[in-house]
Amino acid sequence: MLSRLGALLQEAVGAREPSIDLLEAFVEHWKGITNYYIESTDENTPAKKTDIPWRLKQMLDILVYEEKQQAAAGEAGPCLEYLLQHKILETLCTLGKAEYPPGMRQQVLQFFSKVLAQVQHPLLHYLSVHRPVQKLLRLGGTVPGSLTEKEEVQFTTVLCSKIQQDPALLTYILEGKKTVGRKEASREATALPREAAGIKNEEQPHSKAPDRGAWGARALSTQLPAETEQPDGGTGESSLITSLIGLCKSKKGRVALKAQENLLLLVSVASQAAATYLVQSSPCCPAIVEHLCQLYQSLPSFLDPADIAALEGISWRLPSAPSDEASFPGKETLAAFLGWFDYCDHLITEAHTVVSDALAKSVAEKLFVEILQPQLLHVSEQSVLTSTALLTAILRQLRSPALLREAVAFLLGTDQQPAAPKDSPHTLGGHLVRHCDHLSDEISIATLRLFEELLQKPHEQIIHSLILCHLEGRPYVARGSPEPESYEDTLDLEEDPYFTDGFLDSGFQPSMKPPPAPVTNPDGKTAVTEIVNSFLCLVPEEAKTSAFLEETGYDTYVHDAYGLFQECSSRVAPWGWPPAPTPLDPHEPERPFFEGHFLRMLFDRMSRILEQPYSLNLQVTSVLSRLALFPHPLIHEYLLDPYINLAPGCRSLFSVLVRVIGDLMQRIQRVPQFPGKLLLVRRQLMGQVPGEQLDHQTLLQGVVVLEEFCKELAAIAFVKFPPHGPHLRLSEPPEGHV
Repeated sequence: MLSRLGALLQEAVGAREPSIDLLEAFVEHWKGITNYYIESTDENTPAKKTDIPWRLKQMLDILVYEEKQQAAAGEAGPCLEYLLQHKILETLCTLGKAEYPPGMRQQVLQFFSKVLAQVQHPLLHYLSVHRPVQKLLRLGGTVPGSLTEKEEVQFTTVLCSKIQQDPALLTYILEGKKTVGRKEASREATALPREAAGIKNEEQPHSKAPDRGAWGARALSTQLPAETEQPDGGTGESSLITSLIGLCKSKKGRVALKAQENLLLLVSVASQAAATYLVQSSPCCPAIVEHLCQLYQSLPSFLDPADIAALEGISWRLPSAPSDEASFPGKETLAAFLGWFDYCDHLITEAHTVVSDALAKSVAEKLFVEILQPQLLHVSEQSVLTSTALLTAILRQLRSPALLREAVAFLLGTDQQPAAPKDSPHTLGGHLVRHCDHLSDEISIATLRLFEELLQKPHEQIIHSLILCHLEGRPYVARGSPEPESYEDTLDLEEDPYFTDGFLDSGFQPSMKPPPAPVTNPDGKTAVTEIVNSFLCLVPEEAKTSAFLEETGYDTYVHDAYGLFQECSSRVAPWGWPPAPTPLDPHEPERPFFEGHFLRMLFDRMSRILEQPYSLNLQVTSVLSRLALFPHPLIHEYLLDPYINLAPGCRSLFSVLVRVIGDLMQRIQRVPQFPGKLLLVRRQLMGQVPGEQLDHQTLLQGVVVLEEFCKELAAIAFVKFPPHGPHLRLSEPPEGHV
């Protein structure tokens, strides 16, 4: 030994010569910390005013410098081995737990974070590191508003970064046990390099040390029986998850955001085994969803649906409500809930598939089924109204495919068979369709908004369950007759049974004579000009007022419809819809047609447009416009083609509008000064004149909505019916029509 030491001392600039001095300095700094507790009698001096932070900093610098000087990569130097052998981290953890001197926990957290981040040698597999890491995690994240939140989140950041680099660490850290078994223990025994210099006694750091491998085996073998039999009291299970969830609830925005980013990093690990462990053996999903449910249940019951609808732009990265929006009671609580839901949605999007599916199912089960569904079906109108508005806000925030799939199954079920007219609702969606025709106009409006939001989600089952499953096979078209080739084969306005003799004798006439035979294309489709003019000419001139005002023309609707149609088309493009309806078999017998509960409700509501409140009419027409935008040939034909030959007893959107016009022409005969009052109501609705109560106000407002809706449908038909091929040439629109 003496000859070996002499050889070392004779080296000019040996790689190992500084290590002896480093070890002396390292031990001296550690002894300085321990001596403080022996000699100090002042219990009130903060840790940062002692020499402890400086000594910890020196110890860290020595460890980092020593590692850089090591000749062999991955080899533990004497100082690092001293740290591990003498369980310095465990001692520091105990001192931090005692919080003596005051602020010691903060110093310990900082030291742990820096050692794990800056020392490149893998440390977390050592028992003398793993144990104190677990203990330190359990100290934090439990008390909201802790003074060490900043240091705690830095500590978890380092751990999550290590897990990202080595996903195998995830199960090891999350287990929270002192050791996993003899296999792990044997791994520990060989973890320390045999060549590294060892320490036998703190007081004699340069004395002869035992063989490193033998020491490691003996140390672990003496600890193994007690440690493999008990899992640390059972409180250490997944303490990293518990700590992160606790920090996510911090009132300090930066701390909460960093904790959320760390948790996101954790759930997005690529390892299948780690993701499976995270789902099956950790409280990750239950803890995340439990906090979501707690935030929902803390919402006040008196939230105004209009306030809920107006609160937009909430993000998990910026969960507080925008300050420029009007304040209302419960605003901050609502913003906190929507912010955490947005975070859950983002987690589901970014997480490993195993975690994503499990978290989505947990949200659906705990929030949707157990909390929201009873409220949506409650007898209390206030409960129904608030929960419907909140579900709409949730859908507006929802982006992840996995959670959208669960939401659609929650609302519409999994059975996509068409319903019969007398079927009672067997899904939540069936009950919600009934709510659209509720005695309470507020509930009807709120539920219609919910469906409008749902129709904008990229999931094919939505439009299929509500509409397409009833239109398949085109049972609404009369069998046994060829496809219409000319206008004479379809209903003329004067032959339409919805128009009574009283209407034609009243002195009011449609805005033009029935158009000539529509231009048809080689594929049998009616030219877009004829369809557009059919809607534009539907409302008689005597019931139109938009011509008297600026910026309310048809061109504006075309511009808006074009953007909405492009957006809708890109959303449904992956679904592979056919470009045209399947031709009818003239020999196929007719079968009963039922448009479905959803369309029946909308048509019924539309037929009462002259009797319903203005806000309700706006919402009904808004949903119908959303439906009409879908580029499916059956939807286009059924909702936007006035010339289809309907089967007996069937109605389409155009036939409903024709009946409404017939009803309107009967009603306006009983309203004196109808044109003047109608123009005044339009100006009131546009805010150009002060609002005042008029006779027949509901009727007059309904007429305004009807005129605008017909223009909107015309615009949608125009932008949806571009040439499908070079053979289609659109004729010039008649002057004054398009």
